[in-house]
Amino acid sequence: MKKIINNPSNVVQEAIEGYMYAYNDSLTKVENVNGIIRKDLKDKVAIVTGGGSGHEPLFIGFVGEGLADGVAIGNVFAAPTPNTVQDVAKAVDQGKGVLFIYGNYAGDVLNFDMAAELLDFEDIQTRTVLVADDVASAPEERKDDRRGIAGDVFVIKIAGAASEKGLSLEEVTRVTQKAADQTFSIGVATSPGIIPGETEPPFVLGDDEIELGMGLHGEPGIKRTKLMPADPLTDELVEKLLEESKIQAGDEVAIYVNGLGSTTLLELLIVNRRLAQILKEKGIKNYDMDVNSYCTTQEMGGFSITFLKLDDELKELYDAPAHSPYYNKAEKVKGGVR
Repeated sequence: MKKIINNPSNVVQEAIEGYMYAYNDSLTKVENVNGIIRKDLKDKVAIVTGGGSGHEPLFIGFVGEGLADGVAIGNVFAAPTPNTVQDVAKAVDQGKGVLFIYGNYAGDVLNFDMAAELLDFEDIQTRTVLVADDVASAPEERKDDRRGIAGDVFVIKIAGAASEKGLSLEEVTRVTQKAADQTFSIGVATSPGIIPGETEPPFVLGDDEIELGMGLHGEPGIKRTKLMPADPLTDELVEKLLEESKIQAGDEVAIYVNGLGSTTLLELLIVNRRLAQILKEKGIKNYDMDVNSYCTTQEMGGFSITFLKLDDELKELYDAPAHSPYYNKAEKVKGGVR
């Protein structure tokens, strides 16, 4: 697979350097580790996210106003080290505690938990909200085993808004966990992505095959099937999402259609068209829709759909402004946006 890189061992460091050259007006790198933080830190609960590289713009692109205050960056598809998480948390802590938000993967859980223990020795309070939105990765009775995929976007958004509002660490954690519990995703892969420096993909699909429920690193989905047109494919994914989420007529949802890396915006918009039709047919209220590629797996083909079930508390936080290099949301007010 062709990649525009230098030494495969240096891709993460060189990518961070390139990112900082572009955005050093608002961001700064944490010394000696692969971490980035906001320059304009505020006197509030700090939000730290992180995970493996290779999913850009997640996680690196979500540091900014109304989002994360810092990001701990791991190698490609690998968790950030405990000392990276620790140093990022120390750099953003304002004495009001730090909330960790990341996907539910064993390596990330281990390393963030180790960092939390180290920070406890330094009298820095931490809390954790795991994103486990992938409904295809485990049945409902094992929800705690579900992995995190594009749902990180909604959960970071809610946490950032709650923090900017000046809530306590306990309250920011509570409402962020509420958002995580009401976030549901499912994806489909049409082709694999390639780790820089590797010559073979993590999985192989035939030219006429797709994998329903595919994870971000090539984890197996719920079934492999033949390629189908966009409408019936969207129908099948939404049916599974509604079954798992219990979202029904009258509920309000924020919706996000996410490209996995190589799927074009044209294709994603066709999926979104059918998605909007389904929700209207079922009487589910479309509060807001986003179509983009925030959570990728290199050049993997395919997409995911994410629902955030809203109530009045979550709507207020969802509507708050947010600004980062790769995610921007204007403040929503009656009659339009500001």
